[in-house]
Amino acid sequence: MTLTELRYLIALDKERHFGRAAKRAFVSQPTLSVAVKKLESELGVTVFERNRGEARVTPIGRRIIEQAYRVLGEVSALETVAEQGRDELKGALRLGVIYTVGPYLLPHLIPRLRESCPEMPLVIEENLTGNLTQQLRNNELDAVIVAMPYDVSGMALWPIYNEGFVVVMPQQHSWVAREAIEPDDLAQENLLLLGPGHCFRDQVLNLCAECRESDEASRTRSGSSLETIRHMVASGLGITVLPRSSIPNLSEESRLLETRPFAGATPQRQIAIAWRRSFPRPRAITALRDAVMQCDPAGVELLTEAQAHNVDDGFQDAS
Repeated sequence: MTLTELRYLIALDKERHFGRAAKRAFVSQPTLSVAVKKLESELGVTVFERNRGEARVTPIGRRIIEQAYRVLGEVSALETVAEQGRDELKGALRLGVIYTVGPYLLPHLIPRLRESCPEMPLVIEENLTGNLTQQLRNNELDAVIVAMPYDVSGMALWPIYNEGFVVVMPQQHSWVAREAIEPDDLAQENLLLLGPGHCFRDQVLNLCAECRESDEASRTRSGSSLETIRHMVASGLGITVLPRSSIPNLSEESRLLETRPFAGATPQRQIAIAWRRSFPRPRAITALRDAVMQCDPAGVELLTEAQAHNVDDGFQDAS
């Protein structure tokens, strides 16, 4: 059994097709097929059912693949320990970011991190929180930037900023005459939201009980990204709620849009860095946080280290 064979198993698990898995592993299909067959023979079990190039994981195969992830994760950690023992700020940092943060934070973050840590480039993955968490657990990512609450066993957290929400509407909307919008009034309009699986969608729905009921009745329209939703609002399809960091990014269509704050206390979310407690490069996490602090994204409240200690479970190990 070799590490290469385990990597082929994981490639096949991700693609569920021998041809695509071979391309992912940068080998020929026969090479991958023979290696997987050899490993199955050595283990004495069938890991994948075959059907015209397609591959389906067997129950015992799933347990073997999960163990393969752990083995390769430990190998990666060993390699990281060896290299980062020389310099924790040298070598790529694999960073996951949720969709509603990436487009607005990364353009500011990367130049500052490039300046402060020129030998630590970012390998970036934008995805849903659940997918990023799984990749973090599998050691496919080193750290993630997500919205709180984030209660995941084995992870450490460092809150970095709070961000308020604003209501966005077409310029000719009747609400333009208002100075502020009551959260319950959202249910009176065609509210455009991200699709299921996005934490920001749930945060907006939590503002208005009737909105959640409408959503459960499948009356709420969904968009694939905040940018797409903004375009639909500009076209006159409805209204939406956006995080403040996305507002300065409004393009020429901004003349078609108006924003209003919420009445009363401003709804907000908290954004944090999360990483495995066993991650061997703590200085890299500190450098990432420091670079965010230098960004000062528009419309957010950066949290000092003291504030991070005092917010929820901030800067503490999750359990």
